[in-house]
Amino acid sequence: MQSRDLILTALAPAIWGSSYIVTTNFLPGHSPFTVALLRALPAGLLLLLLVRQLPPPGWVPKLLVLGALNFSLFWTFLFLSAYRLPGGVAATLGAVQPLVVVFLSGLVLKSPIRLASILAAALSMTGVALLVLTPAAKLDTIGVLAGLGGAISMAAGVVLTRKWQPPVPPLTFTAWQLTAGGVLLIPLTVWAVPEMPSFTAENILGLAYMSLIGGALTYILWFRGLARIEPSAVSLLGVLSPLTAVILGWLFMQEILSLYQMIGAGLALFSLWLGQQGAKPGAAGKAPKPLRTAAE
Repeated sequence: MQSRDLILTALAPAIWGSSYIVTTNFLPGHSPFTVALLRALPAGLLLLLLVRQLPPPGWVPKLLVLGALNFSLFWTFLFLSAYRLPGGVAATLGAVQPLVVVFLSGLVLKSPIRLASILAAALSMTGVALLVLTPAAKLDTIGVLAGLGGAISMAAGVVLTRKWQPPVPPLTFTAWQLTAGGVLLIPLTVWAVPEMPSFTAENILGLAYMSLIGGALTYILWFRGLARIEPSAVSLLGVLSPLTAVILGWLFMQEILSLYQMIGAGLALFSLWLGQQGAKPGAAGKAPKPLRTAAE
């Protein structure tokens, strides 16, 4: 079951790796805040219509925290670092996330801090650096802080998503988090983009992919995995996102893979294998009991 869970969870970051090509080809010129809002909120509302279950009032504060960490804050930091830093630097800073997860899991979840997990996280970061970092990369203080902020935000979201598991299926939990994250993005988007943007048919197609596939489907798989697999093992799967982006660029955009990138890909894949050694399925792998509502 662990191998099946890993494969299903790995599909999420692999699909996220296609975001760059979809954004540049289908959504050029649109504000990243608009794209983030329209990626999260419609997907969350659609899933809410499917599950037809609102969270109990006591869960709302936790969902707002999770929505902020996993979506609102994370995407804001991600876009800020992408604007102010070369893509390779931003991706390398984001690769710090598995290392942060290892120590946060020990602090919050009381998980054992294994040497293999620390080494795997360090190799993952090295692999990503070789994959995407260029010698001409320049640093920017605000961009670096935003990149680190995004890594910490996602790491905290990973750990707290594992800690706070409501007794509902992953589909419902995903609906609640996506909606919370989308609602929190509304004031930020209104402030950043005061005028209503217009969309072409291609834009709508790109947004549909980003929302339904890159949002709803992937986060159902991601949160499902977090309920069943140790967070330190799940976080390492994030390396598949830049790896997929590089491979797609090579396949569809005629980009050339260097020897360093090939070595980086090998290190990244090895870090995935090393990170799974000793990882045990979580007790949360059992199907949760349905949450009773006031109407019942």
